[in-house]
Amino acid sequence: MSSTSSQGARIARIAAAVLAVVLLVYLGGIGYLIAGETSIVFRADVAGGSLRPAAPFEQVEGRRDDGSRQVTWIMRQPGAGDAPWVVFLHGNGAPISARLNILHYERLRQLGLNVIAPEYRGYAGTGGVPSEAGVERDGLSAYEYLVRDLHVAPAHIVIFGWSLGSAVAVDVAAHVPEAAVILEGAPSSLVDIGRIRYPFFPIRLLMRNPFDSVTKIGRVHAPVLFLHSPEDAVVPITEGRRLFAAAHDPKEFVEVQGGHVYAVERDPQFFSYVRSFLADRGLLR
Repeated sequence: MSSTSSQGARIARIAAAVLAVVLLVYLGGIGYLIAGETSIVFRADVAGGSLRPAAPFEQVEGRRDDGSRQVTWIMRQPGAGDAPWVVFLHGNGAPISARLNILHYERLRQLGLNVIAPEYRGYAGTGGVPSEAGVERDGLSAYEYLVRDLHVAPAHIVIFGWSLGSAVAVDVAAHVPEAAVILEGAPSSLVDIGRIRYPFFPIRLLMRNPFDSVTKIGRVHAPVLFLHSPEDAVVPITEGRRLFAAAHDPKEFVEVQGGHVYAVERDPQFFSYVRSFLADRGLLR
């Protein structure tokens, strides 16, 4: 065998070995995404804190369809029994007791609203394993509690979702009547977020929890307020605008300041936008 052909065979073997390593790494990455999807999408391991809303505050407990413990917080207006209700649905990395969630509750109550906030399965030690279908049922349970147990009319219920909670809110609002919907930092689809973060993988084929809000929001017929920050590095504002484009009128898109996490705290107009939106619908004076 000539030295040239021997060198060519050696290069071929090296190339094959490199290709095999690349393939193994790629398949390993796919395996990681499949096995780790639940922990990536749902950061349910974040511990619940000791913070609680100001009184009046009530914790209601029950059992979910999977047998795990359902925990729901209820924060009423003092002496305002006819005030509208907000079903508040939190994001993936902050249980109902997180500081910024509590800030939402308190500021919404300052506007004159009652608030109900369900915990998702698997979060804050409630048991169960979160999934798209499961957390959507958890969100729906809060709505059903208002209608069935507290006899609140759907025309007095607002569904508010933040981050992942906005996807839960879209699903709930697509199945039941409500007065209005508010979406903060809303992705059009978690598949699209996954494509941004993992551009070399077939995310659509891999994800079990796609949260495709863009395909569901057409079934929402209540007015929708979109609140999204141009500095949002978690859910790009283009995602929110894509979801907005798919929604029915009446709808509003408002740019807020503070990024994905801190808009509620850093934008002094945040709750003014909420108040104006709800006042225009006759829900606040």
